[in-house]
Amino acid sequence: METSGCGFLIVGAGHAGSELALAARQGGLAGRIVLLGEESALPYQRPPLSKDFLCGKADEQALALRPASAYDAAQIELRQGARVERIDRAEKVVTLVDGTRLRYEKLALCTGGRPRPLVCEGMPAQGVASNLFYLRTLADAEAMRQKIQTGTRVVIVGGGYVGLEVAASARSLGAEVTVIEAQPRVLARVAGEAVSRFYESVHCEQGVSILTGVGIASVESEAGRIRAVNCSDGTRLPLDVLVAGIGMLPNTEAARAAGLAEEGGIPVDDLARTADPDIVAAGDCTLQRHPLYGPQMRIESVPNALEQARAAASWLCGKPKPNASVPWFWSDQYDLKLQMAGLSQGYDDCVLRGLPATRSFCAFYLRAGRLIAVDAVNRPGDFMAARRALAQQPPVDAAGLGDESVPLKELLAPAALVTGKP
Repeated sequence: METSGCGFLIVGAGHAGSELALAARQGGLAGRIVLLGEESALPYQRPPLSKDFLCGKADEQALALRPASAYDAAQIELRQGARVERIDRAEKVVTLVDGTRLRYEKLALCTGGRPRPLVCEGMPAQGVASNLFYLRTLADAEAMRQKIQTGTRVVIVGGGYVGLEVAASARSLGAEVTVIEAQPRVLARVAGEAVSRFYESVHCEQGVSILTGVGIASVESEAGRIRAVNCSDGTRLPLDVLVAGIGMLPNTEAARAAGLAEEGGIPVDDLARTADPDIVAAGDCTLQRHPLYGPQMRIESVPNALEQARAAASWLCGKPKPNASVPWFWSDQYDLKLQMAGLSQGYDDCVLRGLPATRSFCAFYLRAGRLIAVDAVNRPGDFMAARRALAQQPPVDAAGLGDESVPLKELLAPAALVTGKP
């Protein structure tokens, strides 16, 4: 098939790909920019899928990152329903599954990821069940929304952000909800015990049943549907809908075949450059070494995807601005906004500011007396102050952090960060 030429070809039209296309054009990159997306929809926001969209409070139009006119105005060619099969770095050609060949000068891989599949005894043939759902795409959320209503028995495997957000949304629709988490507590991989216990109590108050320290031993299937799950502790849960939120796998098959990816993702530097000088990568498919948090890791968050995309665009446009932003995340459940900044793994002290019972508090994570992360529940001001300070991982006065009579802005002011005292 004939090969057409692209100046800058972007594979993946999610948050990272869309941002990179527009940032590169706004930064002065000339020539043809082609943005390839596997889905038929315009590039859209994914976080609302488990929240407002699932609840029926937002439609597809409200999810769009930008209107189609924005891509037209920037002269960005958006090709939907396009999936990459192979990358030929020597020839600088990308081949799509339909045989289309696209030649590039610069290439960006913003391929994101896909849900980790649920594998256990008793699954229907090929592991496909009509009432088993994952949540990654608009189509996933739409299919799930059509099945959940008052009285629907929903079992959710995984007590991370996605699982708990789906639980909150399903309860708002009147469903009966049970969450199964293999770890001893929900949010165990991302939050401290105080935050985990708080969210467990909130969900229980809302009528959600939570089973922790429990895995799935098997499922019972009939006529292509899962009728019940059998837990490792002997509990049997009949169900109408089963949702699996057990992690994500990066979409790196084509990159790995091209020698650009390793297990876990595509390694990039602080300008989102890969091992190939003509290829950048951004978003959930990447591995990066963070200057504050050490070894290579995959940071799955919209803010990180946007920051990597902007760093890549800055390099492509000859105005390099390395990405050194502090990772941050958020989760909306019921009337609670959880905002997290930094990475708390390896903390040796957790200081609470405010009482969880008030539904407004912060958990500050310290290591060797330095602030490394914060979880803020319904405290946007405190979150912003801490997020700014985290860029230096400052020494802090732990007692002061827990004393609400001492203004946080004084504790985190530049002078206080030098002495560790207000």
